[in-house]
Amino acid sequence: MLTPFTHAKIQHHTHAPKSGNAVNTELTAAAFDAAEKEITSWDGYSETPLVELNGIARQAGIGRLSYKDEGQRFHLRSFKVCGGAYAILRVLQRELSKKLGHGVNTADILAGKYNTYTAEFTFAASTDGNHGRSVAWGAARCGAQARIYIGNAVSEGRAEAMRALGAEVVRTEGEYAEAVARVRKEVKENGWFAVIDTASRGYEKIPGDILAGYGLIGREITQQLSAPPTHIFLQASVGGMASAVSSALVQHWGDRAPKIVVMETEHAPNLIASARKGEPVELPVEIESIMGGLSCGEVSTKAWSILSEIAQHFVTVPDDVVKPAMRLLASQEFGDPKVEAGETGVSGLCAVLTCAMQADLRDRLGLSEDSHVLVLGTEGVTDPEIYAAIINE
Repeated sequence: MLTPFTHAKIQHHTHAPKSGNAVNTELTAAAFDAAEKEITSWDGYSETPLVELNGIARQAGIGRLSYKDEGQRFHLRSFKVCGGAYAILRVLQRELSKKLGHGVNTADILAGKYNTYTAEFTFAASTDGNHGRSVAWGAARCGAQARIYIGNAVSEGRAEAMRALGAEVVRTEGEYAEAVARVRKEVKENGWFAVIDTASRGYEKIPGDILAGYGLIGREITQQLSAPPTHIFLQASVGGMASAVSSALVQHWGDRAPKIVVMETEHAPNLIASARKGEPVELPVEIESIMGGLSCGEVSTKAWSILSEIAQHFVTVPDDVVKPAMRLLASQEFGDPKVEAGETGVSGLCAVLTCAMQADLRDRLGLSEDSHVLVLGTEGVTDPEIYAAIINE
């Protein structure tokens, strides 16, 4: 069952981290504190589990393999709910406080006290599905409007899931990059708020809020493990989640923090290209990956400032190992608990197994039978029809 990973073609770059303190200044402990306090107070909150994949670990020659299952995050089945929904609440808190001339607390916003005002707000986002659900859900629970832009490769099942949460969904003719461009253009024309986790010059506050929400995942990990893992594999599109989770781990464990391995799809290798060049590199996405959540050619400036200082390895993986990884988690072939994960959700696991099953990569990353590897399962079954087709293929 692990044979596909032994032959997968993978890019790898060993990175020499730059000196600096972005891990504490770009995403502060105080920002993580605020996000953790807020999100853990929401109805339905519970920390997502760490699933121990002992059978797969043995087959891959790894001492321990822990899988943090974000498919059980609230009812949206993705880590993204911690970002977009939290950012919307923070925007409304700031804007209403300015408008009304007094402090506004988030509990009153969620209770509907300010619905007369929040109904005037529209939040726009580009997405492959999961971020859009977070924005749609976050806007609806605050009495605001959501307008979500998707590329032509996003499944209709995922589009319908966003509509069911009250969002207006706009399908563009191109891919993710065109959806992002439409958001940036139309928020300026209409006075809306863009909720995008790609920080850029002049647009950092909202991405900062999104990343602070993602930091909750790292905080949970430090509470769930009595000792740090040796490695953590973090998937990246623009780098937001990877930078937030790794920041939380480094802030907590310091020099004992795990080796940070950033993984991407081979079709959007913008971060590995950035690591090689030593500065952010933007690459056009010419082929849409099955890992749709990673199909982005941009780099978040905020994320890059962090990852350039703390990430030790960058890797890319091909699409052809995604379906085998999904089936592996569902099959329980090696006696592990069953895990239902979507295409992007297994991407970190794909990177782990590909590196572990190829001798040269094992050596470069220092993987052995003494290693404890942590991987994020970033999404569960977000499109049941696609999932069933892959599992039953």
